[in-house]
Amino acid sequence: MDVVLGSFVGESTTRFAVRAPLAEAVDLCLFDGEAETRHAMTRAGEVWVAEVAGDLTGTRYAYRAHGSYTPEANLWFDPAKLLVDPYAVELDRRFVQHPRLAQFGEDTADIVPRAVVQGGLPVVPHQAPLFQRGGLIYEINVAGFTALHPDVPARQRGTIAALAHPAVIAHLKKLHVSAVELMPIVAWLDERHLPPLGLANHWGYNPVAMMALDPGLCPGGGAELREAVAALHDAGIGVILDLVFNHSGESDVHGGTLSLRGLDPAAYACAPDGALINDTGCGNTLDFANPHVRRLMIDSLVYFVRHCGIDGFRFDLATVIARGPGFDAQAPIFAELAAEPLLADRVMIAEPWDIGPGGYQLGRFPPNWLEWNDKYRDDVRRFWKGTGTVGDLATRIAGSSDIFGSDCRSINFLAAHDGFTLADTVAYEHRQNHANGEDNRDGHGTNHSWNCGAEGPSDDPAILARRAADIRAMLRTLFASTGTIMMTAGDECGRSQHGNNNAYCQHMPIDWAGRDQALEDFTAQTAAARAANLAAFTQFPEGGQWLGPDGAALDPDTWQDPATDGFTYLPPEGSSRPPLRISRAMRTIG
Repeated sequence: MDVVLGSFVGESTTRFAVRAPLAEAVDLCLFDGEAETRHAMTRAGEVWVAEVAGDLTGTRYAYRAHGSYTPEANLWFDPAKLLVDPYAVELDRRFVQHPRLAQFGEDTADIVPRAVVQGGLPVVPHQAPLFQRGGLIYEINVAGFTALHPDVPARQRGTIAALAHPAVIAHLKKLHVSAVELMPIVAWLDERHLPPLGLANHWGYNPVAMMALDPGLCPGGGAELREAVAALHDAGIGVILDLVFNHSGESDVHGGTLSLRGLDPAAYACAPDGALINDTGCGNTLDFANPHVRRLMIDSLVYFVRHCGIDGFRFDLATVIARGPGFDAQAPIFAELAAEPLLADRVMIAEPWDIGPGGYQLGRFPPNWLEWNDKYRDDVRRFWKGTGTVGDLATRIAGSSDIFGSDCRSINFLAAHDGFTLADTVAYEHRQNHANGEDNRDGHGTNHSWNCGAEGPSDDPAILARRAADIRAMLRTLFASTGTIMMTAGDECGRSQHGNNNAYCQHMPIDWAGRDQALEDFTAQTAAARAANLAAFTQFPEGGQWLGPDGAALDPDTWQDPATDGFTYLPPEGSSRPPLRISRAMRTIG
């Protein structure tokens, strides 16, 4: 029988188990304050175990592993390094970046978090996911969403607990949000280059412990998340977690040793010459050809469903989870997820690309998965910018059948955390990422954005009016489109990142006091109209008439002529879908 990993409190003992197949010895380290007591663990195949007398609930612990330190062979054993349990579900402090994390022989006990032993965890009754295809997913950066919210108590601002506040829930209901999608909330580490620049990672896409909530975002641990999820569920709103299983914060060969690298380095994919594979741009890639990596992912998801009530998951750079090393649409992870009873009915969302060979895989995930559709974003932006065609726009509005066929699995979005905000899309032609300290080289160079006559802020009434009209035209397009739709928190009220399209290291909370109330009300009204007839937007009807601006049927040449100003779509008789009329010159859609 496989040994269950993690820490577990029994009747008279507390058991610890960690996988370290290549280690020569592993020590369990228990902490009383800063005093550390080490217990030699016993090998049980590829796992090391220790039984300690008593109920150790609340005790802090970590590991130290002994063995070969041969980085060129992807072996990093160094007993000076305190190692976080990959199965930890609570940590006593946040991760901090420090040169000692990557220096052999330098002890890190004073800078690495300790896991906290959990007693019996409450189990949330299993229920169908609280989400309906076609609904609105609302992407939230937890740290910035309520950091300046005047109605949220100061002690809760910027935390998961704030999501349960009545004022926050009222805002979500005003927008007819079907589910919130929380940007990463598990414990992460700043990238090495950020602290010397006085910067920090505010997005969380650099995790170390895959199921331990970040103590800064969630000081109340699993109980805090569980209570917030329950409050959102009571309001009819589902909760989706954005998770990163493509790489870890241990980074490339110059990165630190904090957890998997020091215990089970084979979790990271290597080329035949032993070099770490970098399909993520982060220096290391988790190896999903390794069944133990897949097990860690599945166990993490099960934890969040069983003990927190999570409705679904969005996977960052999801192509990685189907690599081995190339992408395989029939990769083992998909069958394993489907076979797990607690996960088989969950909402699964892929960001269907990475930067590795053959990394762009839009449309190739399983038929029950939803996928971020960047072609939707780009084609809608191009049309309203004046460089796209009505043919491309109509294809996206109708559900992107060229990608997904008749089963619309598209998540349509105009902007996401990665890239320009919606307001900045019509205010900046070029990225303005100088504050990131990389000489404006980072972030996307092609954004299909435009500035309406002035780069950045403007007090010209004509420019402001044009920007307001363009934003509303794009929002109407989004809410008229077939498929599930997504907005990033703050785009409904004019949130700007001052032209920074890679603001992961910039703390830019929503300015609730200074938000564009008129735009917010417009968004809410548009959302209400869609929500009242949601079934009409889950599948595009067959038939109907597509007419050009002159009222005549569109021919192939007119469809693909960038000069074609717009179109009218008349649905077939009996369809619940409303007619659609678009005019680029008039900036109207209705």
